[in-house]
Amino acid sequence: MILMFYLGVVAVVLLLSFLKIINQYERGVVLTLGKYTGLRQPGLTIIVPIIQRIVKVDVRTNTIDIPKQEVITQDNVTVNVDAVVYFRVTNAEKAILEVTNFIYASSQFAQAALRDVTGNVELDSLLGKRDEVSSQIKDIVDKQTDKWGIDVESVKIQNIELPQDMKRAMARQAEAERERRAVIITAEGEKSAAKAVSEAAAILTNIPGGINIRTLQTLEKISVEPSQKTLFVLPADLIENVKSVLGGHK
Repeated sequence: MILMFYLGVVAVVLLLSFLKIINQYERGVVLTLGKYTGLRQPGLTIIVPIIQRIVKVDVRTNTIDIPKQEVITQDNVTVNVDAVVYFRVTNAEKAILEVTNFIYASSQFAQAALRDVTGNVELDSLLGKRDEVSSQIKDIVDKQTDKWGIDVESVKIQNIELPQDMKRAMARQAEAERERRAVIITAEGEKSAAKAVSEAAAILTNIPGGINIRTLQTLEKISVEPSQKTLFVLPADLIENVKSVLGGHK
């Protein structure tokens, strides 16, 4: 009876060793005596222990962090750049048979591509056209990893670290640009104000008594403020008569 129990346990263990479960997001590459013999789909599958081996490959979108790379741009500025690569395995057979470690290999190639592309652009292009640079890196990496059964979905440059002296220079440049714009805006405002005053003066001159009314309004504003100054107000007609008399003596 005990022997039958042990035989049953052994049978169950052997049966379980024949069965493998492949998750929905995986594919199983089967090697029989070291030779590729097929690809197993998700679900329950049977393999022969010792003779066969199954390698599971995750086919979901995965990420690779490209560590910070020191790069000299085309205009000789040293920057540190890092990025992230989004990829997925489209051919599990190639991913296992064509490269030793497809994740490590893709990471190393992405680092090289990042250095090559960013080293061939100027700093302004790297900062202002980040998406275009990322797209160039993606195309280069995707072309290489395609033979490994990997599809690179996108590459995103994350951080661009500038030297401290370059940061200070850019800050001074930005401050100078803000000051220049402020001067232009102020000048435009003064120009508009001068034009409005000129137009208002022309209108008041053409209206009988317009200048007098404006003068009285000005005096009213001045009178409410404490001042030690004494104002002598002369009639505008008198001033005009004096001007005419003086003009006649010339």
